[in-house]
Amino acid sequence: MSTRAAWRLETLGFSEVYDYTGGKLDWFASGLPRAGEAEAQPRADAAVQRDVPTCRLAERLGDVQQRMRARGWRVCVVVNEERVVLGLLREKQLQAPPDVTVEQVMENGPSTFRPHLTLDELVKYLREHDVDCTLITTQEGRLIGSLDRSQAERRLEDSRRAIASGRVRR
Repeated sequence: MSTRAAWRLETLGFSEVYDYTGGKLDWFASGLPRAGEAEAQPRADAAVQRDVPTCRLAERLGDVQQRMRARGWRVCVVVNEERVVLGLLREKQLQAPPDVTVEQVMENGPSTFRPHLTLDELVKYLREHDVDCTLITTQEGRLIGSLDRSQAERRLEDSRRAIASGRVRR
């Protein structure tokens, strides 16, 4: 839609108007609503866990280790103030001395996926690469959450059963 049309809609009382210039794939990747056949397939954003622990580059590892133990998590996503994913702390990095900074031990640039991917596509990838968990981010790299492979597999199977039973149309 043109900028002029967006402004006109606002004058008509529409409160959520966007001058959107991206394509359909970008729309889906941003986690925005889908319709038609695209809506019927379960996507990564439907199975993502959003409350993943995060930390900052300059934090002392000892502080992060305490938070991780308290929450029972084995990974921590390193983000900036805009929640853009910069790195990842896995169990191995969390074993480092408590006086080092997160930046000194983190895994740089972990792989991430977009929320528009189907669970079928993502589960296949995770199985082929023997990955248990992955990060889901926006196009800009902002953290949405993590996706656990076993949880995604269950969600995908539930969806297939629902379609097979006729409760959900394709």
